[in-house]
Order: sequence, then C-alpha cells, then structure tokens
Amino acid sequence: MRYAAGLLLFALTLGAQAPAGWTTLFDGTSLAAWDRIGTANWTLKDGIVEANAGQGFLISKNSYRDFEIRAEFWVDGPANSGVFLRCSNRGEVTQDNAYEVNVYDTRPDQTYATGSIVGIASASSQMKAANQWNKFEITAQGDHIIVMLNGVKTVDTHNPKYAEGPIGLQASAGTVRFRKVEIRPLGR
Repeated sequence: MRYAAGLLLFALTLGAQAPAGWTTLFDGTSLAAWDRIGTANWTLKDGIVEANAGQGFLISKNSYRDFEIRAEFWVDGPANSGVFLRCSNRGEVTQDNAYEVNVYDTRPDQTYATGSIVGIASASSQMKAANQWNKFEITAQGDHIIVMLNGVKTVDTHNPKYAEGPIGLQASAGTVRFRKVEIRPLGR
C-alpha cells in the first residue's frame, strides 16, 4: 500500500513540473527573461502581460537557433501583434530583420494576415484571433519553419534568411496579451 501511495505521489510530482526540455520564458509573474524596447506600455496583471498603448517589443534576453516555441496570446479586433523569431537586431526589430509570425486580423493586405510569416509565407488557412485565447506552436529548425495556430498548420516553409537571434513579442496596435511562453531548443 505504501508503495502504491509513493508511486502516486511521484506521478503527481512529475505532472506538476514543466515538460522535459521546455524552458518557461513567461509564466504570468515576471518579465525577468525579457528586455523592453519601444513605447508599448507592457504591464503585468492577473497572470498576463498586456500592452494597450504605444508600440514596442518584449525581446528575450537569450538568442535561439533551432527551437520550438509555444505562446498563448489574446488580442482585440484592431490589434497588430506577432511573435518575431531570430531577431538579427535586438535594438530595432522589424519584419526586415526577423521572421514575423503575424497576428493582425484586419491587415489591409490579407496576404500576410494572422498566422502568416510577413514577407515570407502567407497562411494556408485564413485565421482570426480576436477576442479569444490562442496558441502558437512554432518550430524553427535550420531553414524549415512551421507555424501552428490553435492546432491548424498555417505555414510550412523553408527560408534561410535568419539563422539565430532572440524572440520578440510585439505590441503595435490595439490590446495585446500574453499569458504563457515556453521554448525548447532542438538539436540538428
């Protein structure tokens, strides 16, 4: 009986830990893994980080080459946001020096709307993110990038433009919230 109780306690303890290999970049309580650039008014409240004015980024302090990233986010209708990968200039992040996995439902040119990689690959399925919690699962390994949004593959492309750099979370318009961001490095 003690053996079974011990196994149950061990199993519960394992379930409470992060999955093997994953590192939490944002858990709702601290921005210690991030630097701020720009004028976005990022604030921590109720387990989320939110910006609803200004424009800017949270930039990961570490750089990454090959990885999987999971990011949970919420935006309102007019929001313009995204997850930027392999930023080559941490002081000035743009779609021209990083991969921008876009969150922009009302983008005038829908070619690179929500779920796409701006300037690289349009989304294979038209997706809308406004007014609900969403989850990006993004894999970048070598020149191969896969974007999943809410379990739907929106991009599967090859592009060698950027090899390594930090992750950026963008606030450019509307209300943007992130509540969980995790990353797992991949071997080649």
